[in-house]
Amino acid sequence: MDLLTNPIKDYAWGSRTAIAALTGRSAAGPEAEMWLGAHPSGPSLLQRDGSERALTAVIAADPVAELGAGVIERFGERLPYLLKLIAVDRALSMQVHPSLEQAAEGFVRGDHNYSDPWPKPEMICALTPFSALAGFRPPAEAAELVRALGLPALAPVADALAAGDVLAALRVLLGWPSAGRAGLVRDVVRTAGNPLVTRLAEQYPDDPAVLAPLLMRHHELAPGDALYLGAGVLHCYLDGFGVEIMGSSDNVLRAGLTPKPIDIEELLRVTDPAAQPTLIDPVADVYLTPSPEFQLRRFTPGESYRVPGGSPRILVCVEGVVRVRNEEGDEVKLGAADSLFAAAGEGQLELSGSGMVFCAEPRL
Repeated sequence: MDLLTNPIKDYAWGSRTAIAALTGRSAAGPEAEMWLGAHPSGPSLLQRDGSERALTAVIAADPVAELGAGVIERFGERLPYLLKLIAVDRALSMQVHPSLEQAAEGFVRGDHNYSDPWPKPEMICALTPFSALAGFRPPAEAAELVRALGLPALAPVADALAAGDVLAALRVLLGWPSAGRAGLVRDVVRTAGNPLVTRLAEQYPDDPAVLAPLLMRHHELAPGDALYLGAGVLHCYLDGFGVEIMGSSDNVLRAGLTPKPIDIEELLRVTDPAAQPTLIDPVADVYLTPSPEFQLRRFTPGESYRVPGGSPRILVCVEGVVRVRNEEGDEVKLGAADSLFAAAGEGQLELSGSGMVFCAEPRL
């Protein structure tokens, strides 16, 4: 078992308090994500052989011992998941992730949107109330909401929705002429009377994607609720603090509500208008998803709880204190925001204490 030191990403949409409060310090600016894993863009660090090493290097030095033969056979010599603490203070980009086939094809094609050949399914488990837009409303319902604005300029959007073509409606919105964007947003805010639209317009005053709440489903998660987003699901996180687990990939298609590069046509090509997110109820404290890259365990151990061995696991404590003991009798104490990596060869772990711990592992 190795204690981890994890990088924090300071994206502008992050919170100044959530991650900082958990780690018992103050933040100098927005802190959006703490990454726990072996992603090349921000690997966790650990102590091995008297020196600090990246988890990526540790895995590369002995992939069989660290990952296990089953993970290597399925995913190659790489940790297939990335665990995060994610703190959303303002909306992040309207985005979608490709399937394995789409990612592999885009990577081989040399499309700049695909930096690797892997999919990026993800699941968010709320630690506080968490809000997101994900999946499309029924087209007829969205058409009524757009028409209710009474804005003639949006007739092509409403007509496309009424015809059942949500992607055509989205194309019209996202491709709105630059000169008219700020005026459209002002008109929408004036007529919509929708708090989400108003909030997005305050954050992105010249982006027609602020109409997304009229086209998409709104999800409110209570602590402990989990929402799974597979390939092709258009989504946008709005606010909240949670544990996020995903396939370890950089493949994100964006087309609105962001200063980052966008690719409208590729996003529309990858988006599945029928795809919807799935609420995942834990079974015996395990959040199981359709994705083999990951599953997520949530523990409030109490007297004792055993975590099976045989696969690479990352544990993070989000509340209280938990003790983790391996089969050799070695023990590690985890407080809030502390984390550890347990290699596949580590064997079974026993947890005890009064805190809450999340454990990420592949689903094999």
